[in-house]
Amino acid sequence: MLSDLHPRYGECIVLPQPGVRNSLTDVSRLLVGNAEDASVRTGVTVVGFDKAMRCVVDVRGGGPATRETNAVGSDATLGVAHAITLSGGSVFGLAAADKIASILSSRKIGVALTQDTPTVPIVPAASLYDLNNGGDKNWGEAPPYRALVREAFSNLSADFSVGSFGAGYGAIAGRYLGGLGSASLNMGDDGVVASLIAVNSIGSPVMPQGDCFWSWPFEFENEFGGLKPSPNAAVREPLPSDIKGRVLPGQATCIGVVATSMPLDRASLMRVAIMSQDGLARAIRPSHAPFDGDTIFAICPDEDAIATPDDVMRIGSAAADCVARAVARGVWSATASTETATAFSALQS
Repeated sequence: MLSDLHPRYGECIVLPQPGVRNSLTDVSRLLVGNAEDASVRTGVTVVGFDKAMRCVVDVRGGGPATRETNAVGSDATLGVAHAITLSGGSVFGLAAADKIASILSSRKIGVALTQDTPTVPIVPAASLYDLNNGGDKNWGEAPPYRALVREAFSNLSADFSVGSFGAGYGAIAGRYLGGLGSASLNMGDDGVVASLIAVNSIGSPVMPQGDCFWSWPFEFENEFGGLKPSPNAAVREPLPSDIKGRVLPGQATCIGVVATSMPLDRASLMRVAIMSQDGLARAIRPSHAPFDGDTIFAICPDEDAIATPDDVMRIGSAAADCVARAVARGVWSATASTETATAFSALQS
């Protein structure tokens, strides 16, 4: 009997459950806004907060497109962010952060170095590669990301859509539609943990024979279809046959944010960011490849830390679970319109 092997087995233990929205905004003070351009087949997502959040970043892929990662790096002086942008467009999409910085500065949000100089917001950013998804990329000297991020900023809300929206609008995951996904867990005394992921991986989010998502063991209440693996699923192949084809380094990336309502010191928050990347490994095969630029920002309140190492371990494990669920939710929900599915089918043919 298991109860003979583990004295706690059979005790009544309250397990974590998704938050009210099952999204990043279950962490208080966080808002998310999306905007898309259907003709370009790209989009932008903004994560906003009412005051600066402690922020770190962990980059696992070999081809990232990022901004301000040193400003929130392990040896950063301030180590805070005033907003975060996620976008398509590879290096061009990083312009979204420029616009958000200008908007925030005009509202006196940021670091005020002197009374006579502009306020300086810290806006870390990451972009995924969606330049070969069939959209019209002939933008010349005017990529659409500054205009899109203004719209996304105006859409900031606690409620937002997942699937083919925002940074995930033009994403492709393996040979499936990618998308924007989010998930949360209420950890009781350990607060709320949540994730927001734009899924654009070279690896496949689906088990062999298209049976179900690799994330299936972590699913709550059929949040991504309730599918279970076939007993005949061949999971021992070196690489799945449905990974993204014809890819060069830097052309496939998952980017996102994990958040906790528990104040953590920077070292502990960095550990959560590192652990959260395991969620990509649980949800996508392969992950963290030379072709990917997998980047996850981790944020928490910029307050005195109260968490113990045991708390950090639980929060980091929950963050990884939320990332795995967000990946599957983003792909599962990526059916925003007939136009999206039609464009994707044409690209695959």
